[in-house]
Amino acid sequence: MDEKILQTLEYKKIINKLAGFTQTSLGKERAEMLKPVTDLEDVKRLLQATDEAFKVDRLKGAPPFGGIVDITMPVKRARIGGTLNPHELMGISATLSGARRLKRYILTIHEEEEVTLLYNLCSELSEQKPLENAIKLCINENAEVVDSASAELAQIRRELRGGEVRIREKLDAMIRSSSVSKMLQDQLITIRGDRFVIPVKAEYRAHFGGIVHDQSGSGATLFIEPESIVAMNNKLRETRLREEREIEVILQKLTALVGEQTELLQYDCDVLSQLDFIFAKARLAREVKGTLPMMNDRGFMKLKKGRHPLIPLDKVVPLEAELGNQYTSIIVTGPNTGGKTVTLKTIGLLSLMAMSGLFVPAEDGSQLCVFDAIYADIGDEQSIEQNLSTFSSHMTNIISILSKMSPKSLVLLDEVGAGTDPAEGSALAVAILEHIHSLGCRMVATTHYSELKAYAYERKGVINASMEFDVNTLSPTYRLLIGVPGRSNAFAIAERLGLPGSILDFARGEVKEEDLRVEHMIASLEENRLGAEQEREKAEKLRQELESLRTQHESELEKLEQQRDKRLEKAEADARNIIDKARNEAEKIIHDLRKLALEEGASVKEHKLIAARKQLDEAEPAKRKKAAAVRKAAKQVRSIEPGDEVKVYSLNQKGHVVELSGKEAVVQLGIMKMKVALDDLELIQQGSAGAAVQQRTVTNLKRTRDDQTRSELDLRGANLEEALMEVDRFIDEAFLSNLGQVYIIHGKGTGILRTGIQEYLRKHKNVKSYRIGNYGEGGTGVTVAELK
Repeated sequence: MDEKILQTLEYKKIINKLAGFTQTSLGKERAEMLKPVTDLEDVKRLLQATDEAFKVDRLKGAPPFGGIVDITMPVKRARIGGTLNPHELMGISATLSGARRLKRYILTIHEEEEVTLLYNLCSELSEQKPLENAIKLCINENAEVVDSASAELAQIRRELRGGEVRIREKLDAMIRSSSVSKMLQDQLITIRGDRFVIPVKAEYRAHFGGIVHDQSGSGATLFIEPESIVAMNNKLRETRLREEREIEVILQKLTALVGEQTELLQYDCDVLSQLDFIFAKARLAREVKGTLPMMNDRGFMKLKKGRHPLIPLDKVVPLEAELGNQYTSIIVTGPNTGGKTVTLKTIGLLSLMAMSGLFVPAEDGSQLCVFDAIYADIGDEQSIEQNLSTFSSHMTNIISILSKMSPKSLVLLDEVGAGTDPAEGSALAVAILEHIHSLGCRMVATTHYSELKAYAYERKGVINASMEFDVNTLSPTYRLLIGVPGRSNAFAIAERLGLPGSILDFARGEVKEEDLRVEHMIASLEENRLGAEQEREKAEKLRQELESLRTQHESELEKLEQQRDKRLEKAEADARNIIDKARNEAEKIIHDLRKLALEEGASVKEHKLIAARKQLDEAEPAKRKKAAAVRKAAKQVRSIEPGDEVKVYSLNQKGHVVELSGKEAVVQLGIMKMKVALDDLELIQQGSAGAAVQQRTVTNLKRTRDDQTRSELDLRGANLEEALMEVDRFIDEAFLSNLGQVYIIHGKGTGILRTGIQEYLRKHKNVKSYRIGNYGEGGTGVTVAELK
């Protein structure tokens, strides 16, 4: 992507914001190098990583990047044999520790919320715990080599401390003596160049032996090493040199350990920079209130309330734009300061952001395209040094664009053809736009020329657009209106500002009739648009109200279902208690009966049995009693007749009465017929042919289409056994209702249900033929049966 274009579209400002959200120098460097990608799959991966990081950041907050530093250079030095200092080694240890914490953080989140790309990236971080521990054992958090780094170093430092103590004791004794104290400026011990000295007055130099190492700024004080401790200081100096050599040996050993892992450490640095960079993209998305765009490489773009990310939220006007479906070019007309240039920059910048794996400040559902390049000629680039006018500068840029663009490019042109004679400029603008459009590029261009309105109107694939202008306030609204060309508001503005009417009338008379018609047409379009927009707003408001009501209804329904479930659970619990009580009563009654039998020699009197039965009846659950009462009442209301739909209490099944036989009835239960006592039946629905059957005393039942019997049966979700029972009942009802054709919906699934039903239909006496549903009837998910 051309650097000049990135600068023009303010892409660099977005990159600077992104770099500001990184937490390490590794991530910052990667962010500053970010460029748009032109491969669709690569862009999707970048966006997926941003989406996962955004999810993690939203759910768990910022990840732990503390302690991670750029160790690239120290690792390279270790690789070529250089010795690392304690600060560099401590940085490597801290980075390894930070990488391990970050890895655990991501892996833990992945167990709760799937973040595949971040998980795979973190899984590649090496576990360098031995190296980290080795460095921590030798170097503390202040980057100092500790005594325990080696036995030799511990011994040397003990000698150092002992030597320093002896020197201080000797000097303390010296400065406390009366003969020496009078020659001292202060009674204190200090150090100059790693040697212990005392401050002696300059006038006593001749009387005080030793070596002068320094003097005060005024020259009144000399810092002298007494001759008596010179040998002790020399020995201490030798011990310090031994310490330095031992520390060097320790650092070389640690550096060698680092050198053995240089490839892994360099790879870890790369992974850590990627992770920091990805989470910086997530934080930028949160800053600009961005969303994940849908991407394509078909040249299609649809922005829903897109916003320029560098304009404050309280000032930016959202942009609605679509490109690449019915039209591939947009010609935007309208006055200056109306927002045309911002519109171009917004479209270009949001495309660049999406191609870089960044969320875009727009509503969910926005779509953007991966272009092979984005070209822009925006702004006044007049150059005095190059002796180029505004027109020449624009032409130079446009000529360069024409030589580089391809059908998969996006071209943004601001004020095309401006800066020269209007007639020639408009003709040149039409020619340029036609050439770009015919090549198949996606293009958005702005212009002042009214001739381009006609071009956009007549040319297929090109559409007019304009920036809305409020005549009442004499100010632009900065809203892009697709499909409505810009109209001249000069007369309206002049009239509101108080220009005399006679001058305005004269001016209107000078305008060509054709131009007036165009202006009237545009005014009518805008009026219709405003009306349609108001209607749309009303419809949207109504939709929101309906949505709110639907949500409220679902909430209330859920509450009712919960209450129903609780009541059912309570009813079941009560029923279990009643049954348990009845069982206990029955056991007690049986026990009493056995006791009676034993007492009376296995002969129970009739009146005692009657009393026991009465007691057993009284132990019957209230629910059963109530059901019996209901059945008795139903019996009293109307006796059961052939054709009636009934419920068999003992089986808890519904069926149809086929015929009556004394105190029993033959009931059709699915594919079975069985005799059931009339007391065990409850009338659910009276059969329409019941009266006729009573009069004719015929057991055959006929139904008509007026019964509104269903012509289709939905069996999706049922098992085969249940389905066959329902099919048998359904076929019988349809046959009795004189239906010629019925539809059995079984779904596609594995085909077991369809095969079983069709095999059953093949043998059914009332089925003439069957077939799979045609197109529009449900296809293989439906079987259509023709009845005899």
